[in-house]
Amino acid sequence: MSTKPVSETATQGPSEAAEATDAPSLAPSRAEIDKQLKGILVAVLGVDEELADGFDDDSGLFGHLPELDSMAVAGLLTEMEDQLDIVIEDDDVDGEMLETYGGLLAFAEAKIIAG
Repeated sequence: MSTKPVSETATQGPSEAAEATDAPSLAPSRAEIDKQLKGILVAVLGVDEELADGFDDDSGLFGHLPELDSMAVAGLLTEMEDQLDIVIEDDDVDGEMLETYGGLLAFAEAKIIAG
């Protein structure tokens, strides 16, 4: 039970009320992450936007897209960090996450959720 008098809690100022109701912002939806990630692929790799829009979970990336070579991987990961506001450690990067679009999307989603 609260020890504050009812009149004191009822007269909280706007900033005090805002602090009491501040909730952490919700993570973007998978569809929002998907859209951002496809935009990053278009920007970094220079692939056609229609091609990127057609990517699904099974679409091959590394080894399938000539634009995604070992040099482009560094640029892709850097842009993902900047645009998705995530940190990618060297240990996070493996061939599996870059093998398919679904793998890259799942990786990005997990990093965003982890904060």
